[in-house]
Amino acid sequence: MELWNKYFNGKELPIVFFYTDGDGGAEGKKASSGHRCVLSSLVKVRNGKAIYFEKDWIGCHGGRRYLGFSQEIMPKFEYFLSYGIPGELEGERYKKSPELVKELMSRMPHFQAPKRRIVFKRWDDLKEEDEPSVVIFFAQPDVLSGLFTLANYDEVDQHAVVAPFVAGCATIVQYPYLESLSPNPRCIICMFDVSARPYVPRETLSFAVPIKKFEKNGPKHGGKLPHNFLLGKD
Repeated sequence: MELWNKYFNGKELPIVFFYTDGDGGAEGKKASSGHRCVLSSLVKVRNGKAIYFEKDWIGCHGGRRYLGFSQEIMPKFEYFLSYGIPGELEGERYKKSPELVKELMSRMPHFQAPKRRIVFKRWDDLKEEDEPSVVIFFAQPDVLSGLFTLANYDEVDQHAVVAPFVAGCATIVQYPYLESLSPNPRCIICMFDVSARPYVPRETLSFAVPIKKFEKNGPKHGGKLPHNFLLGKD
């Protein structure tokens, strides 16, 4: 917290997630009727309220899939993500054709949630017994540049930070969680999903860090920002 306030001048604290069969000291978040984006519920977490989801409480096919609770894809998804079906299904036009979507989906990774529930908490709400899998920052460019610099502190690879083209919830849960299983996990810079943009402030993106990577580059191991990187000046 001292280093965060020193380098980032009291900017918004990150949130974390972890899987559990209990409640993780959080409140259950059941979906309201109809479609509801997981990102909309995380606004409360960013404001300090810990919540958890389980499979039947997520009101979105993609949310259930990318949080690891289902492998189902909505019917005719390849048309939904491309140009749609006239008179039947409006397309998002995120991809040029249904064939391209099918190829994209065939290359995407899959994973199964290891426990019944996923808990989201803000950093200052963590308890000693919690074991977060990923740390997620919602930040403006100055903070992102600092995090990006720190993520590359001990890396030779120029791609220690990546930006996959996937849904917003996949970039903060699925992809960084899978990276956490790698011997050399990468960070994910994200929130480019235009469907998720209404749930984050303007000029804000996110930066998801597998906990293994976060601890490796932390202050105990010399991972401090350059001395000239101090924020807070107008």
